[in-house]
Amino acid sequence: LLSSMYHIKASNPGKDDTITIAVCSGLLGLTAMLLVYAWCNYNYRPIRAKNLTWTTLIYCATVLWFIGNLVTNNHVRLVGVWSNCKLWILWFRVLFVYVFATMTIVRFYALDRVFNQKKPFTRRSSLISGAIILSFNVAYCLVNQLISSSLTLEYVPDLEACKITMAFRIAAISIQWLLWGACGVLIFRLRNIQSSFNEFRESVAIFLVIIGLLTETSVTNLYYQYYIFEKKRRIQKTYVDVVASVLVIWLFIGYPVYKSIFDRRNYEQMWLERLAKDGPGNTYNINSNPQGTTAYAKMDENLDSGFNNSHLNYEGNGINSAYVNNHRPFGDPDPFNIESEMSAHVPFNDNLLPMALRNNMHNPLLNSPSLFAASYMDSSSDGRHVL
Repeated sequence: LLSSMYHIKASNPGKDDTITIAVCSGLLGLTAMLLVYAWCNYNYRPIRAKNLTWTTLIYCATVLWFIGNLVTNNHVRLVGVWSNCKLWILWFRVLFVYVFATMTIVRFYALDRVFNQKKPFTRRSSLISGAIILSFNVAYCLVNQLISSSLTLEYVPDLEACKITMAFRIAAISIQWLLWGACGVLIFRLRNIQSSFNEFRESVAIFLVIIGLLTETSVTNLYYQYYIFEKKRRIQKTYVDVVASVLVIWLFIGYPVYKSIFDRRNYEQMWLERLAKDGPGNTYNINSNPQGTTAYAKMDENLDSGFNNSHLNYEGNGINSAYVNNHRPFGDPDPFNIESEMSAHVPFNDNLLPMALRNNMHNPLLNSPSLFAASYMDSSSDGRHVL
């Protein structure tokens, strides 16, 4: 009946839909393992700088978006609890597509605020951003919930499917283009961030992935209105959504996680060297005043506001290339024993790093043995520390 009505090759949810759900769940599970590994290695400074909290929230939005897709793309029979179209399509699919976009915007905005605006991204900034995200998205969905179903989306029992009006499709897709357009503006503003925190290339890659996804979504929803009845098209739509959203998360944190596994010591050392070479005066707004508070230091994963003594002193005894070259800390070839190695050597004075990137959070008092040792201790040929 559907084939003759809409001139399509219609099919009910079947084995191929189940396989699609299983494969997509596997991709999400693999991404969850990536995040778990990143959290377990949170003390690895290149990972710590990647704002894992927001990245994890983006992943959660991806999972809920996928659950909404099960109904939106007709991968399950829409009977019983699955027949509540507004719940699954509006409050899961649409809501978390927007949350995914707006959280990504906030992640880029945090970098823009710190590196371009020279302002801190503190706990207050994060809470305000989260509140704006939640209220904007919930308000949009609430308005559509209150509008008559005949004008937005409704369940059609005879077809066991959700009917989505063209006006609702256009409005939902237009807002997505608007959100990602704003994200594109932020990415353009991040183009001059220096090497240690340069997310411009991966940001451009993320933006291109999303533009491809939006183009596919627009064509599918506006040109193939009845794609949910065609097995090939609905499966394609779900794969594209999941692969694109998962790829965004891998682009955020995949590289430092890869390096932490296969080139842990050398990459962290190179990362710290680049952090030093970028210099305080041009990008990070870091000064040499021991009592100064830097904009970068305030951008902390734990959103800790106690950064009054965080600074990098490049003019005095700060990290520099000569210091790095004379203190090669990573002699042990075992790539999974970094913590003991770092405690046995003195690659960098952690007190010279922003607090968010320190491994040793103990801040010794002036003239204490630990401060003296950290500043003047060196390694002898047999591995012992001597003054």
